[in-house]
Amino acid sequence: MASAGRPWDTTTLANLLRVLTIAAFAAAWSADASAQIYSWRDASGVLTLSDHRPTDGVPTQTFRVENTAEPIRTTRPGQRTNSISYDQLIEEHAAANRLRPDLVRAVIQVESGFNPLAVSPKGALGLMQLMPGTARDLRVSNPFDPTENIRGGTVYLRQLLERFGNNEELALAAYNAGPEAVNRYGQRVPPYRETRSYVQKVKNRTALGTAAAQTVIYKVPEIVDGEVRYNFTDKKPESGPFEILPRR
Repeated sequence: MASAGRPWDTTTLANLLRVLTIAAFAAAWSADASAQIYSWRDASGVLTLSDHRPTDGVPTQTFRVENTAEPIRTTRPGQRTNSISYDQLIEEHAAANRLRPDLVRAVIQVESGFNPLAVSPKGALGLMQLMPGTARDLRVSNPFDPTENIRGGTVYLRQLLERFGNNEELALAAYNAGPEAVNRYGQRVPPYRETRSYVQKVKNRTALGTAAAQTVIYKVPEIVDGEVRYNFTDKKPESGPFEILPRR
């Protein structure tokens, strides 16, 4: 978040938009209209965002949030599950391949949403979305078996990290788009919209994510002229109802 007393720049607002999900805003405003958002800090430096302009004349920044969201990948629905079910497997195979467990969890979350039966339109399979050829190379006989899938996926992730000099962004980009794509663009994250969004989403779910992604944002209702409006702040309200916005 921007520090108190300092005007927001474009980068700060972009980081904020990664945190305030389109789904959260869609609940506050109609689906066929975009939202005009005002941001300001009060005398104590507390950040506030709202869908209505403040009446006390404080300086504000204004930006618009459209009720659209870019897709990365869809999977066929499978059984519902919880990441806790796989914690032991994640810890075991992350340690075996010298990976941070939070990185493995983040990859699984973004790849499959912890659905062990996930199948992508391109044919990627299971928790860590292994392509059939990659699964064969990794000796994963059943990609829908969580133990085999996590073992294979963590081995593959370690291979990519070593191939790209332990550069996590490049390894994640290669996991999504393939190592050849990373090489084709001169050892850089390919300029594919899906791949760049994928890398950022994984990073945002790890301990090394951006400061904006680690910040908790509270959605606080307020009655204005008989209507319910919503403010968004990084300070937990001392009283009254509020919601914690989910991270993207």
